[in-house]
Amino acid sequence: MSGTRDERPEDPADEDVSDDREEEPQPSAEPTSPAPAEPTTDSVTTCADSSVGSLFYWLKGRCLGRGLCVDPARDNYWAMTSLYRSIQPADSVNLSTRTHGAVFNLEYSPDGSVLTVACEQTEVLLFDPLSSKHIKTLSEAHEDCVNNIRFLDNRMFATCSDDTTIALWDLRKLNTKVCTLHGHTSWVKNIEFDTNTRLLVTSGFDGNVIIWDTNRCTEDGCPHKKFFHTRFLMRMRLTPDCSKMLISTSSGYLLILHDLDLTKSLEVGSYPILRARRTASTSDVTTSPTSSSDSRPSSSPCHHSDLISLFEKHTSRASQREGNSPRNSLEVLTPEVPGERDRGNCITSLQLHPKGWATLLRCSSNTDDQEWTCVYEFQEGAPVRPISPRCSLRLTHYIEEANVGRGYIKELCFSPDGRMIASPHGYGIRLLGFDSQCSELVDCMPKEAGTLQEIRSLYSHKDVVLTTKFSPTHCQIASGCLSGRVSLYQPKF
Repeated sequence: MSGTRDERPEDPADEDVSDDREEEPQPSAEPTSPAPAEPTTDSVTTCADSSVGSLFYWLKGRCLGRGLCVDPARDNYWAMTSLYRSIQPADSVNLSTRTHGAVFNLEYSPDGSVLTVACEQTEVLLFDPLSSKHIKTLSEAHEDCVNNIRFLDNRMFATCSDDTTIALWDLRKLNTKVCTLHGHTSWVKNIEFDTNTRLLVTSGFDGNVIIWDTNRCTEDGCPHKKFFHTRFLMRMRLTPDCSKMLISTSSGYLLILHDLDLTKSLEVGSYPILRARRTASTSDVTTSPTSSSDSRPSSSPCHHSDLISLFEKHTSRASQREGNSPRNSLEVLTPEVPGERDRGNCITSLQLHPKGWATLLRCSSNTDDQEWTCVYEFQEGAPVRPISPRCSLRLTHYIEEANVGRGYIKELCFSPDGRMIASPHGYGIRLLGFDSQCSELVDCMPKEAGTLQEIRSLYSHKDVVLTTKFSPTHCQIASGCLSGRVSLYQPKF
């Protein structure tokens, strides 16, 4: 079974558009008296000085973001957006092996100098993304499918596999692993890294989230502990500031750990703040701590009342012990999916906005006959009632995806500036924006959920695309497909 297939983990127990810059005012000339018919040398000098002074005054105001002037940083966003609009299929990396199988994950190094490829048949491939040249093949990186790659810094990276292990690698010495980490009992699907504490966080189909202390890493591995457990776990992500952990499940739940503290080990049954609800619903539906991840909320009034009572009792105790904002408080949501209000769905792919503003989900119906890409804004703030946790997500944008490649997970991603989304779409990828000008999310927040805008479609594969990735430093996108081809896209002029 391949590592990127959309398998449900079993219960262990049972067209070109205009740019988006604001119109920049032209430097205005200083008021002067009528010029003589033949200007003297002094008058020419005065006019020149006046023009220069006006230009510097305009530039100063522009840098300060006053009036109609824009923040210079936004010009950089505009330039990058224009480049992405002119992007074309550029090349396919020259693979030196034909044994790697499907491409399940792509990851650039933080400096953009290396592109790593996680493959179905135990291999990890490394390329120079600028020259498209093959660097190295780790032919036996694992004993089963390689599912995910995560860089810890510009030289160290980690891989995880269906063989239940995680491996650490050093780009300076790729002939052997730094170490192999053992702790999961089923397929390992996801790796995250807290750069502040240098704690590695992994999740797998055993339902466990495990913390690894890379500060005390030896050839035998790293000290580790089980941080969290939930049934039907699919994907796990940390927000950029590591203040939240998001976990998606195959049963359609999205779990959010607020005020994250990775130094504490937790058990689901001990959580005081626990609620499962559809984010756009006006009524709260609470679920008991011991059954939050394996069943859908009941609509029975009696059952609903009992759960609220249980929830309030647990929350009151937590408030007495830890105050109103305990660390690692848990919120359980069933995010609204268009067209799926009365049907089950599976959250197969989970990504986060690079500025931590929103979460990006790829959702599929339980029958795999429909798929959607959905964006949910984080809504921060205090609970409406002391005993009621906030509903942290609101659906803002969505789009229906091509129903191609059933049974496989499609990994989408944000651009480094957060203005674009690259989404696998059949045998190609689509670049999606929040509006037709590729504005930032905060500048085009709709009152009601709207449709993501298709900026560009790119096709260069002959099989279903499974994964995409933006380069963090260059205007380049990589995509990988089921038959093992890796394609690069970059602007052509």
